[in-house]
Amino acid sequence: MVLSLMLLNSSCEGVLEDIGLKDVKIIEGSCTITLSDGSIVTSEGLEIMLKTETITYRDEEGKLWSLFKNDYQSYSCQ
Repeated sequence: MVLSLMLLNSSCEGVLEDIGLKDVKIIEGSCTITLSDGSIVTSEGLEIMLKTETITYRDEEGKLWSLFKNDYQSYSCQ
């Protein structure tokens, strides 16, 4: 039953993203962001604004940062 609810919830999130009703994607885990200048930033989790592709993350000191699409080349999380 719990597994069914989890699958239903995850599939609903995908549908909400597809039809534009979900604004933020939250990714937890170890993430690496490659900046436009080629340097690397690491973070424990990201929030991505789906419409603007803006990434928000906290650095090792807990400071909050936002990167606009022009500021980064790619990101990956595990």
